[in-house]
Formats: sequence, structure tokens, C-alpha cells
Amino acid sequence: MRPGVAIGQREGYVAALTGLWKRLAWALAELEAIAADPDELYDEESVLDRLPPLQYALHAASELAVGLRPPVGGETAHAELASALAGARDATAEIVEALDHAGAVVAETLVPEWRGALFRVRLARLRVATPRPLPAELVAEPEPPARGDALAATMLALSGAAVFAAGATLELWPVWALGLALFASGLLVYSPRP
Repeated sequence: MRPGVAIGQREGYVAALTGLWKRLAWALAELEAIAADPDELYDEESVLDRLPPLQYALHAASELAVGLRPPVGGETAHAELASALAGARDATAEIVEALDHAGAVVAETLVPEWRGALFRVRLARLRVATPRPLPAELVAEPEPPARGDALAATMLALSGAAVFAAGATLELWPVWALGLALFASGLLVYSPRP
């Protein structure tokens, strides 16, 4: 595939995901608000009126995700997003069913799993939103040429330390001064790369 075609496909995919997310964001925020406050489940009538449309929004988003064709290299992240949307839809369905048939006490036991499924959607979105670069976009930086600066600095520092120690032991100040000069020049020779 030519790089221009791949980049065009990626831009179309990103636009489709943006549309999907705009449709889903409000529903996901509402679901997370309900899941964050399990006491809200005890107002069963209100929650049972709110959850089905939100569950349908997850279902529609999951269907849209299945219909999208991810760019090269984004297949795994896209599959994770589709799976996360389906999982959140199913977890929401379990909450609705538990509320409808068994009540809020039973539904509350499912809330941690439900919250995890909703979080997984956000995590999958992040992974899709930061795709790996296409192989054509990868530019290998050339290896910097080997520098002898580090070796020269090390040798100057070691020899300077030895000369300084010898001068200090023999109490000859010109020798230890030469040792200090050699040691300091080692610091001047080496400059780390940015």
C-alpha cells in the first residue's frame, strides 16, 4: 500500500472514530455517573427508565466499530475497542436484568464489574487514539558516530587523580597542581549529548 493511501485511510478512520465517540460520550458519562453512585440503583424506576437508551447507545457504537476498517497497524487496538464496547453493553444489560428481576441489592453486587467494563471502553479509546506510526512513517535515525571524548575524559581524570595523589604524598605542590589540571581538563574534554 502506498504511504499516501495509508495516510488517507488513517484520516478517514480517525474521522469515523471521532463521530462514534461524539455519539457515545454522553451515554458513557451517564453510565459512569450511575455506576459511581450505587445508591442510585435503589431508585429502580428512574434507573430502569434511563439505562435502556444508554445501553442502546453502547450497542450502536459497538455496531459502528465493527463496521470500521482500521488502518494498517491499528487492527489490535480497534479490535480491543469493539470488544470493550460489546462488553460494556453486556454488563449494562446484566445490571438492567438484575434490577428488573432481582432488585437493587443484587444489581449492586454487579457494579464493580460494570464499572470495569465502562473503564475498559475509555482505555481502549486511548489506545486507538494513539496509534503506532505506519511502517512508511518510521524514520530510522542514523547512529551517531563513535566519539572518543568519553575515553579521553576518563583517561585524563584517572591520570590526573594518580598524579595528584603522588604529588600530595611526596609533598610537591607543582606535581599535585599538574594532577588537578589533568583532572579538570578531563571535565572540559567530555560534553554529554543532548
